[in-house]
Amino acid sequence: MDINWQGVFPAITTQFNQDESINYAATQQQVDRLIQEGVDGIIALGTVGENCSLHENEKIKLLSAVKEAVADRVPLLSGAAEYTTQGVIHYIPQAMQVGVDGIMLLPGMVYSASEDEVITHYQTVAHHFSDVPIMVYNNPAVYGVDVSIAVMTQLVQCQNIVAIKESSSDTRRITELFNHFGERFIVFGGVDDIALECLLLGAKGWVSGLTNAFPKESVTLYKLACAGRLAEARALYRWFLPLLRLDTLPTLVQCIKLVDQLCGQGAEWVRAPRRPLQGEARQQVINLVEQAMAQRPNLPVY
Repeated sequence: MDINWQGVFPAITTQFNQDESINYAATQQQVDRLIQEGVDGIIALGTVGENCSLHENEKIKLLSAVKEAVADRVPLLSGAAEYTTQGVIHYIPQAMQVGVDGIMLLPGMVYSASEDEVITHYQTVAHHFSDVPIMVYNNPAVYGVDVSIAVMTQLVQCQNIVAIKESSSDTRRITELFNHFGERFIVFGGVDDIALECLLLGAKGWVSGLTNAFPKESVTLYKLACAGRLAEARALYRWFLPLLRLDTLPTLVQCIKLVDQLCGQGAEWVRAPRRPLQGEARQQVINLVEQAMAQRPNLPVY
């Protein structure tokens, strides 16, 4: 499937059973629900999908289950988060064999690479798979590497690097990308609590975590922003923002899964060393959800 690089692309959760085994059926149900609620794409095995907590064979089996659930209704991307460049080169053919439509590529995991090393990593993968559409994933706060403007300048000639998920939390970076590259790279906002800001600055899409629990609200926010219905977009965003801030916490995976469970869709189980939220942290999320549900707005028609 050709990728229409715009809209709301949730980074889906990987559903687990209480014993930490993968619940493939529940993951498929999540995917189907999200698509029925109007999302524009699906990203499996991102940060929210606990990529680095899965073994290679589990990743491929999960992708196969997600691909079956997607059923070519929307584009499907797989995160590629490996320790080495060769690890990515080994992984991508398996993901493409499953039938994913593109790759969201992270810098090498654990090691904080230099700028030159990040450039070489992306160039090597892009040249090795010149027919595979690639979205660069920049998240310096979590992964310790900034895919900077200088790095992106060296990736312009890689024609299959077509998009960037910008998660630096600096809205100025959105404008800098356009100032330096025009429309060469399709920009997606990648931090939930600056989603509206990114869209208003020109981002074509939003890779979101909280969309797992609130897909209709996410899609409506995107549509309102694109239509220039800013008063309605601001009102919805103000309601949504306390929840969206959970996407910025170190425990974002646990938070998003707990919100999903509290909304009656999905389970909070994660794989160790992550553990479900406990105590005050758990209660804070419960309070946020209860307040949000009590004040949940009627969504405008777009």
